[in-house]
This record gives sequence, structure tokens and C-alpha cells, in this order.
Amino acid sequence: MAGSLTLDPSQLARAGGQRGRQSRWLRWLLLRLGGVVFVLWAVASVTFFALRLIPGDPAEAILGGPGSQASEEALAQARAHYGLDQPLATQYLVYLGRLAIGDLGSSYALRQSVVSVIGDTLGPTLVLAVLSLAAAVLIALTLAVWSTRGGRGAAALGSTLEIVAAAVPHFWLAISLILVFSTTLGWLPPVSVPGVAGLVLPVLTLAVPLAGFLGQVMREALLDAMESPFVLAARARGEGEGGLFWRHALRHAAIPAVGLVGWAFGSLISGAVVVETIFARQGLGRSLLSAVQSRDVPLVIGVVLVVALGYMLVTTLTDLADRLIDPRLNRRAQQA
Repeated sequence: MAGSLTLDPSQLARAGGQRGRQSRWLRWLLLRLGGVVFVLWAVASVTFFALRLIPGDPAEAILGGPGSQASEEALAQARAHYGLDQPLATQYLVYLGRLAIGDLGSSYALRQSVVSVIGDTLGPTLVLAVLSLAAAVLIALTLAVWSTRGGRGAAALGSTLEIVAAAVPHFWLAISLILVFSTTLGWLPPVSVPGVAGLVLPVLTLAVPLAGFLGQVMREALLDAMESPFVLAARARGEGEGGLFWRHALRHAAIPAVGLVGWAFGSLISGAVVVETIFARQGLGRSLLSAVQSRDVPLVIGVVLVVALGYMLVTTLTDLADRLIDPRLNRRAQQA
């Protein structure tokens, strides 16, 4: 009976290792959740006080702006209704309390709940961002592969194209694309219209600068990978150059690119403000610009919070993808 209760040491080791992995993942998850809460609080706080520093009376924005010629009585009623007659610290605490229960308030200018406004504009911006990210990765990968496998001429030309693309401002690129493909050639509409044709120019405007930056990162990673010990070992085993590149080096080069997806998402959302305005496209970026101009505090904070939450979600997913692509990250976490 005593012998039947004896546990195999290997089973004990496996059970201990599993509990250790679960504990590490739980600690990682709690740290991520804590980071999300802190970032959202910081973003809401900075945005709240920054908007209050803009000259002008928020009550005028509620009643249609300075040109509305609202009476003092109407302004006083608006201040009392929205709590703007309270001390700034009281307004801040009340707003944080509403955010804690998921109440983003109502838009001053649109007279709709912020949640409904974001729900109407979030989809088009996400479609634009996802398509632009996919196009940027495809362009960057093509440039990186061509410049590393095409000889010195291709390397020099590819590097130049990457630098130029990364430095091009969104507004200049958008105007240039409109002049070439809409005004001169007449191939594509100058403004965003329903369908694929209305997405081509906005997607290219966002994708090209991002592709230039990602291409530089991927090209350097490919060059480093081709000289790394694991590639040299595979070459010594008789692996062909094509197999070395596609099976080993390319996977290694994908690691820094995946790690930059979170930054790329933030870059695309910020660029969407310009792109959606130039191409007259409905979206979150255009709504944010309009809300800032009209001092629509609830809508501005709501949009910024949604963008910050999306950024944190994307960075979390990219962290998970990094761990799946590069097992060394898991080993480092186990040693920590």
C-alpha cells in the first residue's frame, strides 16, 4: 500500500513545472491588466486637463460654438446641466467615476452617446488600418527580400526606396496620389467612395511610409540572420541557399517586424486623422479631429480611450506572437 502511494519523481517534476508555467502566465496576465488600467487612467486624465486648457468656454461648444450667440442664461443652464459650474477637481472625479462604470457620456456637438458615435465610426477606421498594415507588410517584405537577394544594385536601390518612403509625410503623399491617379490618369476617385476603388488611395497613403520603416528593419534582420550561427550550421548540413533563406532567415527576420505591429497600429490610427480628412472618409480619425475643433470633451476622451485600449490589445497580442515565434523569450521568462 505504501509503495502504491509513492509518486514518480518525473511526475512530480512535470507537475511542478506545469504549476510554475501557470504561475508565470498568471503573473504576466495580471501585469498586463494592471498596465491597461494605468494607461487608460493616464490617457483619460491627460486628455481631460489638456482640453480644459484650450481657450474658450466649453458651454459655448455645447450650444454650437462661439458663433451661436447663446445668451448668458442659456450658457448658465448648459454649465449646470453638464456640471461645468463645479470646481475642476470635482468635474475630474465625477468623470472618472463615470468611466469606471463604462459611461462615456454624450457628445456635445452630435447630441448622441459617445458609444454610439464610436460604434458608427470605428468599423471604417479598423478596415482602413488592417488593410494598410497588410499592404505595408507585403511591400516591406518584397523590398527586403529583393534588396537582400538581388545583388549590390538592388540593395542600394531598395535601401534608398525604404528611406524615402519612411520620410514621406501622409498629407504630401495623399495629395500626390490624388494628382497622379485621379486628376491625371483618372483611374481612381479622389475621395473615398463605397467599394474597393475608394480604399486604394487611402490604404496606399497609410501603407507606404510604414512599409519604408518596416522594410529597413526586416532587411537588417535578414542580413543578420544569414550570418547567424544557426544558418551557418544549416549550410554545413547541406541546406541550399533557398532553404536557408525561406525556412530559417525569413522566420528570424519576422521577429522584429511582429514586435513593431503595436507601434504600427498607433502610427496608422494617428495617420488616419489626416487620411480620412483628405479623402473625406468617415472614420474615427475624422471624428476625433472634428471633436477637438469643437471642444467636444466627451467624444475626444472616448475616442482616445478606445484607441489606447486597441493599442494595448494589439501590443499584448504581438507579445504572445513573439513568444510563439521565438521560443527563447519563453526560456528567458522561465529563468527570470
